[in-house]
Amino acid sequence: MSESNQVNLVKPAYTAANLHGQATDTEPLSVEDLEHQIIAALKTVYDPEIPVDIYELGLIYHLDINMETRHVDVDMTLTAPGCPVAGSMPEWVREAVADVPGVESVNVELVWEPPWTMDRMSMRAKLELNMF
Repeated sequence: MSESNQVNLVKPAYTAANLHGQATDTEPLSVEDLEHQIIAALKTVYDPEIPVDIYELGLIYHLDINMETRHVDVDMTLTAPGCPVAGSMPEWVREAVADVPGVESVNVELVWEPPWTMDRMSMRAKLELNMF
């Protein structure tokens, strides 16, 4: 995970099987696996004006995954307060995370502090945008 992103994790109480209504004699669902799946889902969401996903852009400030309730809280920002997709992008993020198996509910908060800067972008995003 990049330095600009934080993840708070609550230890799992469910197994991969009982999350899907199956028998519970399998390995516990790993919170790390769920985190990776959520990040992969976030990487499918793009700002329409920038050809880099929102995770690599550093727009995701915080993830809180509660394995007891299977609820995910996401704090995100936009590149600018006047972004034309400000009303739509949080819903795109909510839908992407909600589609991850094992996630029951999602709350996405749009935050403006600290303000986003290009320093929050990953090296991968900078390379994709030829910023070197």
